[in-house]
Amino acid sequence: MYKNLTLTAFIGALAVILGAFGAHALKETLSAAELNSFETAVRYQLYHVIILLIINLNQAFSLKEKRIMSYLFWIGILFFSGSIYAMYLAKVPAKSIWFITPLGGLLLILGWFYLGVTFFRKSAKK
Repeated sequence: MYKNLTLTAFIGALAVILGAFGAHALKETLSAAELNSFETAVRYQLYHVIILLIINLNQAFSLKEKRIMSYLFWIGILFFSGSIYAMYLAKVPAKSIWFITPLGGLLLILGWFYLGVTFFRKSAKK
């Protein structure tokens, strides 16, 4: 569990760093639409860091459930936010990684569905 929390904390710190970098350093180099996309990547990363903290600190979930949810959200963050960062920070052409962003979004959605199914199963047992 502490490995999950440690990685999540670093992903959260990275989101703050990238958010500050985007707000200050990229303001002059990105268009308003590009900056909005970059901010969306940071925002989604932060949202999912919060849910990862809640999941991994919650005693109601088994270690296996925590691990599955964490992997779905971590890889989702990497693919969704990471692909957007790659486009705007590393200038990777969107044409070459167009499929990564929606795949990341799908993994984030699967993480939320798995969380919902887990809650449903636990409520059905009571």
